[in-house]
Amino acid sequence: MRILLVLVFSCLITFSLQAQQPGKKLQETAKTMLMQGDFENAVAILESAAKQAPGDLSILKDLSYACYLKRDFAKAIQVGRPLSERQDADEQVFQILGLSYKAIAAYKDGIKLYKTALKKFPNSTIIYNEYGELLIMDNAPEEAIEQWEKGIRADPNFSGNYYNACIYYTKVGNWIRMALYGEIFINLESFTERTAEVKKAVLNAWQKMYLPSVIGQQLKSGISSFEKAVLQILEKQVATAKAGFQADNSTSLRSQFILEWFKTNGATYPFRLFEQQQYFIREGLFEAYNQWIFGESVNENAYKIWKDTHPKEAEAYSEYQKTRLFKLPAGQYYFSK
Repeated sequence: MRILLVLVFSCLITFSLQAQQPGKKLQETAKTMLMQGDFENAVAILESAAKQAPGDLSILKDLSYACYLKRDFAKAIQVGRPLSERQDADEQVFQILGLSYKAIAAYKDGIKLYKTALKKFPNSTIIYNEYGELLIMDNAPEEAIEQWEKGIRADPNFSGNYYNACIYYTKVGNWIRMALYGEIFINLESFTERTAEVKKAVLNAWQKMYLPSVIGQQLKSGISSFEKAVLQILEKQVATAKAGFQADNSTSLRSQFILEWFKTNGATYPFRLFEQQQYFIREGLFEAYNQWIFGESVNENAYKIWKDTHPKEAEAYSEYQKTRLFKLPAGQYYFSK
């Protein structure tokens, strides 16, 4: 009886709150419409909700986004622009309006918007990411990578900035940055279509760095002292690695690198990615990890055969992925020149 009374009381409170919040019931109905792809009716319902609750930020945000999904970009901007000028505007307000500016190629308006957003939210890694994407659309790649780097520094555990940075660094041939950022990305975002794409790019970056001419060029380019320390160890390996870098020898080569790194630079540059690799070596999981990155990229069938012939290692690494969350601590950004 007590449980029943509690449930009844809880329901009464819910209904009472809904009654006290005009437009909220319509807003929930509209969200269901959006999930079903019925943008036309969602917009109509949200317009009614906005009339019931004039000035409600949440309802107006949903209306702007529904208009964007409906591809009524002019209406989305009409609703969203005044929201961005409000004191209570949150990051989503700027995101939604930014999407609409991108959709109509209003790059100047978008740039102004994101600059305003970053004054209000200087550590918003999502805003940095989307600002960089707009700059790429506006054919300003050097300015775009500055925003993605700022986003990585602000929050090293948001995968989007790494993904966009990887695309940029592949295009400009910065293989050391591509290799490190790419591997961080696939540890943060391990099971998406983007993961498979970046795995191939990481393998390509490692193969490039094991070419004597390329490693020399990388050392001469404008790199940070951290990246220089990494490349100097690799340079010694490249001189003796006659077969270059392949999926089959990746574990051996990278194990040698990690052992040397912690002898010479580990204390100077604590780096979560390298610490994880050291842990994998110690626990007998490093081959499984390298197979997951490089073997699967080269030949999925060969990777399946490897797992079938190494069931204990494959299962142990799979269990690790299920139970451990890769997370970079603050203060490990070593990429400033």
